[in-house]
Order: sequence, then structure tokens, then C-alpha cells
Amino acid sequence: MGKQTNIRLDEEVKAAAEERAKRRGLSLQGYVADLIQADVNESRAAFMAGAASFLASYTDVFDAELGEDRYPGLPQGLEERAPRDAA
Repeated sequence: MGKQTNIRLDEEVKAAAEERAKRRGLSLQGYVADLIQADVNESRAAFMAGAASFLASYTDVFDAELGEDRYPGLPQGLEERAPRDAA
């Protein structure tokens, strides 16, 4: 269940938002929630793309420094049974 948040809008902005929400078949609340969710998801996607690019650029450096040991400190033989997110 979502949390309630109150916002203040100028009358013209509120009227325009209500019109856009109506055209989309949404309530004003649903329209605003969709806008915020889209913005958050876009920011997350941009961050993840940047992180992936950074990691790809430095793969050789990371491999040279850290090697191939995906589970440092794990006793020999347990890596086959370790969950993928154990590292």
C-alpha cells in the first residue's frame, strides 16, 4: 500500500494536470504517481547504464587486481553451491 503525499499546485497547473489525467483515463493522483514513477525509473536506468559502462571500462583493471575469485574467503569447493548473490 502506498503512502499519501500532499502537494501544492497553482490553479492553472492543477487544471492542466487534471485535463491531462482525464485524457489518459486517470485520476489526478494516478497521473502524478505515474509521472513520479517514470522519473524515478528513468533516473535508475541512467545510473545503472553508467555503472555498467564504468565496470566495462575497468574490467581488465579489476581482473588484474582482484582475479577471478568470485567468492573470496569461501572454503574451496563451496563456490559451486553458493548462491549467485553471495559475494
